[in-house]
Amino acid sequence: MTTLILQGTALTQHDAQAICSQISAKYNVLQHYISIETDSNISADLIEQWRQQYNFDINAIPNDFLASKTKLLVTDMDSTLINIECVDEIADFINVKPQVAEITEAAMRGEIDFETSLRQRVSLLKGLDVSALERVYEERLQLNPGAELMLKGLQQKNIKTALVSGGFTFFTERLKQRLGLDFTMANVLAEYKGKLTGEVEGDICGAQAKADFLLAHCEKLDILPSQVVAMGDGANDLLMMDEAGLSVAYHAKPTVQQQANTALNYCGLDGVLGLLQLN
Repeated sequence: MTTLILQGTALTQHDAQAICSQISAKYNVLQHYISIETDSNISADLIEQWRQQYNFDINAIPNDFLASKTKLLVTDMDSTLINIECVDEIADFINVKPQVAEITEAAMRGEIDFETSLRQRVSLLKGLDVSALERVYEERLQLNPGAELMLKGLQQKNIKTALVSGGFTFFTERLKQRLGLDFTMANVLAEYKGKLTGEVEGDICGAQAKADFLLAHCEKLDILPSQVVAMGDGANDLLMMDEAGLSVAYHAKPTVQQQANTALNYCGLDGVLGLLQLN
């Protein structure tokens, strides 16, 4: 049995019927998505063909993933839960945003290892007044569309929520309090006398640390990795996503979309509820 989930503002029942006619299936219309169940094996090539044809999200749920057993969502922060790359916006206050953004992009594409890239970027922030972080949070940081709806839906089903980031604790801790998240992990920006030192305190929260965080919280909650949804947009999310029962590439870089189980390119974050078949 294969389950397809169709979502997006451009989705129509006519489109769903057209897809069903190709695989001898029927569709079910729910509040925010359409599901299709079929005994046919749907190839990745056929799904990609549909994605090229239609302007809405089309995803096959892995056969070994039981949405009803989900107990934890682990999500990236920058450009996933929120609309910005925090380090880039911090850099704007010291007039080095283009240099930092270039390194960020290379890291998210997987061209530079994340730990090296983060140290390079943070070094460019040396001497910046710490008050710039508050201005980034207040003036520039916004939740991505559907974030609060997604979190509310998950929390109503007693699914724990975790934010793990290659960004900074200044932002993750504020979001934890604001959104009622259960767990967070990120990097600590070193400061001295109200200025950033250009260094990160302690170990870097990179790709392996994110994966380890997911597994550690499975042990903490006494659940299996197969009961976890992991979501991100960059190459440093892939190890974490690979451990989860369902991986979600959210408006992600091509390499992430190619390796994730599912991809959301038209939906907001509330598309996660559709993937879990929650109304």
